[in-house]
Amino acid sequence: MRHLLEQGHHVIGVSRSQPQLGEWIQSDISTADGIRKVCEEIGSRPINGFLYLGGVWEENAFTDSYSFQSSSDTETRFVIAVNLIAPIELSRGLARNLSLTQNPRAIFIGALSGLDQSATPEVANTASKFGLRGAIQALRLAYQDQKIGFTVINPGNVSTLEVQKDIEEGRFPDQEPIPLEDLCKTIDWLMSLSSATEVGDVNLIQKNG
Repeated sequence: MRHLLEQGHHVIGVSRSQPQLGEWIQSDISTADGIRKVCEEIGSRPINGFLYLGGVWEENAFTDSYSFQSSSDTETRFVIAVNLIAPIELSRGLARNLSLTQNPRAIFIGALSGLDQSATPEVANTASKFGLRGAIQALRLAYQDQKIGFTVINPGNVSTLEVQKDIEEGRFPDQEPIPLEDLCKTIDWLMSLSSATEVGDVNLIQKNG
């Protein structure tokens, strides 16, 4: 959010807890009411870019302690609700806002595990990321008359505070995660493209993952 604000953009953030910067809509997008609240509070305002950067995964995911057999149905439904259902329903709810601008783009964070033959043992997370790619391909067709660009960025581990802590404390193997700056630059690049160009998937792969 800070990166976009520093460029002079007006940013509306959606989360359960209040961010330090930008306009804030407090909402739990794992629920239908939460998604409806987002769309209602944005109202009829035009939107140049819809960035879906959120995501959740199972307890102990990506560690040796993860077990699908121990993961509850409730956890599975929650992961799929946030990672797959919410992006679909928010896209439908905000498509009209995007169509009011000259070169709108909707950008979603997927995962390398959503690519063919790249699954990880985390069943719900993998299913949601694989399904997200299919959903975005279909949404691109559903809204082609509005000329909304739909893209999924599929990164390896990005150097967030959580990932850095997981590496330091040994939950993740020693590695060089993708700098957060590289993800920001990828979003900047997508938003800078002309309306004549569509980008389906962008895969960011760690050289030393």
